[in-house]
Order: sequence, then C-alpha cells, then structure tokens
Amino acid sequence: MTLNSIKSFSLELDGPADAAFTGGEVVSGQVVLELRRDTRVHSMKVQGRGVATAHWLENRGMNSVYNDYTSKITYFKKRQHLIRDNGEVTVLPAGRHEFPFSFQLPEETLVTSFEGKHGSIRYWVKVKLHRPWATVKKIKKEFTVIEPIDINTPALLAPQAGTKDKMARAWYRNFGQVSVTAKIDRKGYTPGEVIPVFAEFDNSTSRSIVPKAYITQTQTFIARGTMKQKRSVVATLCGDIVGAKCRETWHGRAIKIPPVGPSIVQCRIIKVEYMLKVCVDVPGTSKLCLELPLVIGTIPLHPFGSRTSSVSSQYSVNLEWLRMAIPEQPEPPPDYSSVVTEEEAEQRNNAAVPQQAEDLSGILERPLMAFVQEFRFRPPPVYSEIDPNPQPINMRPRCMTC
Repeated sequence: MTLNSIKSFSLELDGPADAAFTGGEVVSGQVVLELRRDTRVHSMKVQGRGVATAHWLENRGMNSVYNDYTSKITYFKKRQHLIRDNGEVTVLPAGRHEFPFSFQLPEETLVTSFEGKHGSIRYWVKVKLHRPWATVKKIKKEFTVIEPIDINTPALLAPQAGTKDKMARAWYRNFGQVSVTAKIDRKGYTPGEVIPVFAEFDNSTSRSIVPKAYITQTQTFIARGTMKQKRSVVATLCGDIVGAKCRETWHGRAIKIPPVGPSIVQCRIIKVEYMLKVCVDVPGTSKLCLELPLVIGTIPLHPFGSRTSSVSSQYSVNLEWLRMAIPEQPEPPPDYSSVVTEEEAEQRNNAAVPQQAEDLSGILERPLMAFVQEFRFRPPPVYSEIDPNPQPINMRPRCMTC
C-alpha cells in the first residue's frame, strides 16, 4: 500500500465551529476517511482529553543550566475504538467512509479553556489511524470549554468598598496626606459591562495629583511549589487633576470591561484573576493604590432575577452609600408627652446626622435595615386627641402648658 491510497482524512465536530461546551455535555462528530483503493487497516481510535499545563524555564547563576518547572492536571481522558485491533487486518474498500463518535464530558465543573505565556488549558479530540507497514496517521482538533460563572449570586452581587491613605514624604519632610475611598456596586461583571466607580480623593498635600482607575488581569502559574505571574492592564480610566488641599469626587465614573476571558479560580496550577485599582501618584513617594477584587463571569446580571437577590442587592447598595448618614447611636423614641410642631419636624428632617460606627459589611443578610433607615428620617407619628392609654381617674392630669 502506498501513501497516496488515502485521498483525505478529516475530523469533524458536530455543531458550529465556534461552539463552546461545559461539564456534562456531549461532544460528538465523525471521522471521514476517503480511499482511492482498498486499504488494509489495523485499527483506528479516537481520544478526548482535557489537560492544564504550566511550564517555564529559569536560568540559575551564570552557567547555561536551566531549571525546568512543569506541572500538569488531566481533567478528562476518554477513548473510543472506531476500528478495533482484534489481531487481524481490516480491509476498507475504496470510497468514502464515515465513523461517528461521541463522548460525554465529566459532570463535575471543568476549567475554562485558556492560553497564556507560561501555561494553557486545552481540550481536544485526536484520531489515530494504524496501518501495516506505514506511519501512524494522526489528526487533532481542539474545542472550547467555558466554565459557567453566574454573577447572580450573593457573593458576586455584594458591593466592594475600601479606603486607603498615604503620607507624602521627601527627604524627611512631610508634604501631607493623600487618601482614597472607592466603591463599586458589586463584585461580579461580564465582558462588555460598564462599572460605575464611586470614589473620593482627598489631597492634603501641597502638590497636585491625578486620580486613575485600572482593570488589571493577573495570570498565575504554579509548578513545583514555585509561582510565576504575568500582569497586564486591560482597561484604563483617567480623572481630572486634583489641586493641592482639594478634594475630588467621582459620582459613578464609567470604566468598560473589554472582551476578556472569564476568571479562572478552580484550577490548582493556573489562575486568572481581575482587580479594579483606584490609584493616585503621591508626590515624593510610591503610588497609592486601592484594590477592589473583580470576578469576570459568563452569565450576565438578570434584570428580573429572584426577589430575594434583587431586593437585598438594591438595599445593600443604597445603604452602603448612606454609611455617613446613619447615626452613631440610634436616637431614642420621641417623648410622647411633648407636642411636636410641623416646623420642628421639618427641622429634624433637614438636620445633619452623625456617622455610625456599625459595620455594614453584612448588610446583605439584613435587608430590613433599609426600613430602619427610612424610619429615622420620618417625624414622630401624628397623635390622636383621644389618649389610647388614659391615666387613672385618681391621678391629677398633667398640665401641658407648664
């Protein structure tokens, strides 16, 4: 048999070319073999594999000796015989032959396909054709796996906030302090979404500063107990100059998430993580950066999700921004023996309320606080002329004018 006895040898996967799979789904297709003449075949088998690999070399010292760092994780490995090797040669007649195959991906969550500088997560189907007195003919086709990350979960709907400050110094001289406070309404987003950034920059120095925000991607590769990282900036937002002794506030400045891959957090040797960094260059010292973690998901926010998640998310966002407006200690109930005029009630509504020290980080578990907040800004209730709890007859009525 000569090599040109095979006219074509191809592997076709069912579905569109850009199809993506997830755990539990079936990958199917067919192997197409066109022969010019009758051909003797030992066997033909198809393999499906999913492997994560981290690999890099490091040069130690002045010599040319390199340390090899390699680690692998196999997520699935399946094999199917299209022509079984039973010890005898199978003769295939000339013409077109189609061999269908299918195999199911593992039910447990797989890891999203990934290509990085020091590693990859790949899934593929490979076919091997064994013939007598001929080299093994191979064909390989990769397919994409997407690990579903639903951002409609309490953990990813929780607001992210923080505060950081730094003293600007040069040659043992203090120029003042710079502080950054920032918040975003949730942790989980999907590519293409816009993140409204709420931030406050307090510049107490004698120099101007420029606030900026970045979305960064960090790829982490782990092998033999050693870690290799690659960081990159995927989106940038530049604010206006903040003059000396001035303060600048961002009321929802927008930064858009570009078309990036989802977060990878469930692989032991490869991780892809995102961060929103709100930064200012502090004169005379290093840059001041406040980091808020992000998770890039695959399932976008449901505009009409479950009532529990939507209500708790809404109130948690609103109350987080009312941190400065909640009293440090709740005011006692009004004295029901006093008469409150409409003017006094209006003054109470417009009065400034001191800051509360209570930690609101668990506000998602306490959505009822929204109604408590609403009550605190209301005037005391209107009282009826008939006392619902009258005093005993033998007691002298209290004079309301003295």
